[in-house]
Amino acid sequence: MTPELVIFDCDGVLVDTEPVTDAVLSADLTRHGYAVSPQEIHTRFAGGTIAGIAREAREKGADLPDDWIDRIYETVFAALRKGTPVIPGVMELIHACDRAGIKRAIASNGPMAKMEITLAPNGLWNLFEGRIYSGHDHPPKPEPGMLLQIMADAGVAQDNAVMIDDMPAGFNAAKAAGIRCFGYVAEGGPARIGDTGAIPVTSMDEIARAIGIS
Repeated sequence: MTPELVIFDCDGVLVDTEPVTDAVLSADLTRHGYAVSPQEIHTRFAGGTIAGIAREAREKGADLPDDWIDRIYETVFAALRKGTPVIPGVMELIHACDRAGIKRAIASNGPMAKMEITLAPNGLWNLFEGRIYSGHDHPPKPEPGMLLQIMADAGVAQDNAVMIDDMPAGFNAAKAAGIRCFGYVAEGGPARIGDTGAIPVTSMDEIARAIGIS
């Protein structure tokens, strides 16, 4: 069934920010006494929040300053300003949604400032402006509140909305919100889908075909 609304995650679905972010976090946390590789960062924390990372790092013995969250955002933002690749096929999927008259929005756990840095240079910020939702302003995924708010603002019921995410937090948020979810797992394989009910896909074209706009 072709939906009336497609909700996109940002990092890992629209833009490939995660390798840069993982490397920055790994180096900084290791410097503060919590030795963790970029791959471990990705496995343990991808899809979560920086505040959540700070809490766990301190539990593991990291000596983080009180202003660590602000500092690490500054470092991450500086790295991302050097350029962020767009996920293959996502622009084509967005334009196909537009041709089909499908509404679209972004639901990300990241802050709005980070999304503007990563989405503006490639035109995605303008394409979604006014329909970008952050877990810093709404309950972050896996809570369903952000998705429910998006649907309410768009005037679309659960049966007529779909989510595209690449992490369990998003899969579970979609499940809790009662909407169909595509799990974009091109890099990580379908194992992280688990029992979330998300439909594993490895390309954006698969999603276009599944929702009847390809």
